[in-house]
Amino acid sequence: MADYGSGLKDTLLNISTLVDLLRYRAIYQPSKTAYTFLVDGETEEISINYQELEQKAKRIAAYLQTLNAKGERALLLYQPGLEYIAAFFGCLYAGVVAVPAYPPQFNKPMLRLQAIVADAQVKVALTNTSILINVKEQFLHTPDIAALHWIATDTIADDVIDKWQQPLINSDTLAFLQYTSGSTGTPKGVMVSHSNLLHNLSLIYQCFEHQPHSQGVIWLPPHHDMGLIGGILQPLYGGFLVTLMSPTAFIKKPFRWLQAISHYKATTSGGPDFAYDLACRKITPEQKATLDLSSWDIAFTGAEPIRADTLELFATTFEPYGFHKEAFYPCYGMAETTLIVSGGLKGAAPIICPVKGADLEKNRVRTACGKQEDDRLIVGCGKSQLNQKIVIADPQTLTLCPHNQIGEIWVSGSSVAQGYWHQPSQTIETFNAYLADTKEGPFLRTGDLGFLQDGELFVTGRLKDLIIIFGRNHYPQDIEMTVEKSHPAVRIGSGIAFSVDIVGQEKLVVAQEVERSYLRKLNADEVIKAILQAVSQHHDLQAYAVLLLKTGSLPKTSSGKVQRSACRREFIAGTLNIVADWCVNPQHKIKFRSLEVEVESLWQKLQPGQHSEKVSESV
Repeated sequence: MADYGSGLKDTLLNISTLVDLLRYRAIYQPSKTAYTFLVDGETEEISINYQELEQKAKRIAAYLQTLNAKGERALLLYQPGLEYIAAFFGCLYAGVVAVPAYPPQFNKPMLRLQAIVADAQVKVALTNTSILINVKEQFLHTPDIAALHWIATDTIADDVIDKWQQPLINSDTLAFLQYTSGSTGTPKGVMVSHSNLLHNLSLIYQCFEHQPHSQGVIWLPPHHDMGLIGGILQPLYGGFLVTLMSPTAFIKKPFRWLQAISHYKATTSGGPDFAYDLACRKITPEQKATLDLSSWDIAFTGAEPIRADTLELFATTFEPYGFHKEAFYPCYGMAETTLIVSGGLKGAAPIICPVKGADLEKNRVRTACGKQEDDRLIVGCGKSQLNQKIVIADPQTLTLCPHNQIGEIWVSGSSVAQGYWHQPSQTIETFNAYLADTKEGPFLRTGDLGFLQDGELFVTGRLKDLIIIFGRNHYPQDIEMTVEKSHPAVRIGSGIAFSVDIVGQEKLVVAQEVERSYLRKLNADEVIKAILQAVSQHHDLQAYAVLLLKTGSLPKTSSGKVQRSACRREFIAGTLNIVADWCVNPQHKIKFRSLEVEVESLWQKLQPGQHSEKVSESV
């Protein structure tokens, strides 16, 4: 059983599953509001208390039990909201393994959904009437989806609840499959047990120093680990209220996020780096003047590279409206560790480590003053938490790295999940690593690169995304940040840098979306030249190709992470939605549409002495 910390030890001694947890809340705090959902992202509220939630969960569970579905996988296909939460707990109350997913767009291919259904061997799908009507429109083209037993949970009769029976489950029982976002490859189903969840929830509770009077505001996608575990299950664990809104409501109008924090006096809220950047760029002075962010004492940030510039910009922008930079809480985690791995101290300013860029390229760490052009600022993600261990290992030799060397981040502890669903070889490779020199293990190989300094974890990038050109390591997120700053037509958070093999040599390609407002009168020559110059100046790199893409067309996960591997595949296949492009070799133009420029002439102006190259037939 998990260690729940001093705040919950006395009351949760007999809790070994999430079913036990919700039953406890429903018995002892039946009328306390558990969740409030903002239907319009602003003022239209619907709420549910613990007793009502359990009744809805039991009703769904009882129906699933009539199908003898115990141990089966059930697809959850809902828009963000209270129905999704009830369906998730309905699965747990029936001993059914939940498989959260996001409803497909109308008349759009359902390839990801079909891949999940096939991999998880899903038999049952839970949704509501309106979504089911949409999905049925595509049944003719997706017989595998049509073959599922579809249940519209809003039509289940009330009296079926009388048939519900307590499921025979324990802490080791599989609770749900968290399908990875697929930012570096094909999505895989991470097997998360009740024990994994309770242990990780206890870590979050202690890291964030939550109390029963805490208040959350969450807009994160509920079918992903941060939104589900951090945004929905953590408030249940801590017994405090959370106000939810859909990611779409936030993206369409970022002010809604901070408006909700101000209105509900939230203490905990957060999201990926792009959310803070978006708030700085989209919230107007008039909107800012209405905010009071003084209650916000945990502003967590994670799930993608954390930029020191973004933290500084947000703190400076919203300090006049009550925000304190000490509220920032950078943290690190992933689906394979249930959620959180490391975090800092509440109330302490983020730790930022300036390092020499030239040394980073050689997998070395050398601190810098932070004022030189080559210096990189890396934000610390806190220290390893209760009953967990982090080591930095050489990904080739599988030995411990010296303290000043960058290596792969390995993690061990009770939050590490059970493996990948029905993928035994990948499970052994990823979840069962041992250090070759000390024989210590097993560890989870995260696939992330980083280093430890005085116990603080600094993440530098993804192992699979690393770009190696002429023996130097380049982190794609650094190049992408440079590109973002090169020209105002470049869309923030919507660029990808990757490498391709050209006659046996790795070459850099940049794919970058254009801001919608620039599309009609785009000076592609000017934008591409700015990108080339910025990459050359800041990284001493010659881009082989630059692609300007239509707004919103870059491959991303459903949680908004850029998919570098998918982008590379689409580049090679020639399927990217290109507005204009440029390449070193004029014979390897991808799909020139609007850029009227002599390629050789421009390249020679930017990089004297360089010549075109023959392109490999494989690209």
